[in-house]
Amino acid sequence: MADKSGCEGNMIMNCPHCGKQLKLSEKIRESVRQLGAGKKIKVKCVHCAVPFGLDESSMKLVSPGSDSGRPAVGGGALKVKVKPPGPPNIEWLSYGSFDEKETIEDIPEALVLMPMTKSFDPVVQAIMESGYHVDQCPSPEDAIEKMRFVNYAAVILHSAFEPGGIESGKFHQFMQNMSMARRRYIFYVLIGEEFETLYDLQALANSANLVVNEKEIPVLGTVLKKAIPEFENLFGPLMEELQVLGK
Repeated sequence: MADKSGCEGNMIMNCPHCGKQLKLSEKIRESVRQLGAGKKIKVKCVHCAVPFGLDESSMKLVSPGSDSGRPAVGGGALKVKVKPPGPPNIEWLSYGSFDEKETIEDIPEALVLMPMTKSFDPVVQAIMESGYHVDQCPSPEDAIEKMRFVNYAAVILHSAFEPGGIESGKFHQFMQNMSMARRRYIFYVLIGEEFETLYDLQALANSANLVVNEKEIPVLGTVLKKAIPEFENLFGPLMEELQVLGK
């Protein structure tokens, strides 16, 4: 996202490590507000490159126009407010290894539609570890309504989400009938026992970008690490060119 300094909707917080200012968009703040109790988003400072956990209680926001931390002028002389740095925040150690390329940016949204079985939590975990904020809906009608107002970067549909499977499912039909101007920006994943994992021909036949067999859910994270970059490399240049042309 282009950096528009001082634009409406952006707020500022200070990095807990180096103290420098980091811009947080409204979309990032909304994602943090939707986190469950005790959960944090792992981000990395663009200045000192040290990761830290971000939740609603840790976001001490000031407006972009704040004078906090600037030199104070008075009595004809320049008086600088000096505040010693606090101890380093080492909570990032609990995360183990981290992605060197990870920085604060808009968090892409993913919609997960599947029954509440034992496979649900592993799927959500894999999606979150791939860098998405996960949303869900209890019914195809609710999901379709949400799709009208939210630009999801990824949609994951289990074939058992609706009775009768995807062939007669309302949501899958909605995805198939979606205009290509919007559909090309969505990474559409189908999961079910009838699919062959990473079988591109089967994905194409079902208007999806990826198909995953139910038994491969425990390694879904690894599958996504392969499939998502391939999707971005294949469609990224095309979508950038279309944006330039205003399409």
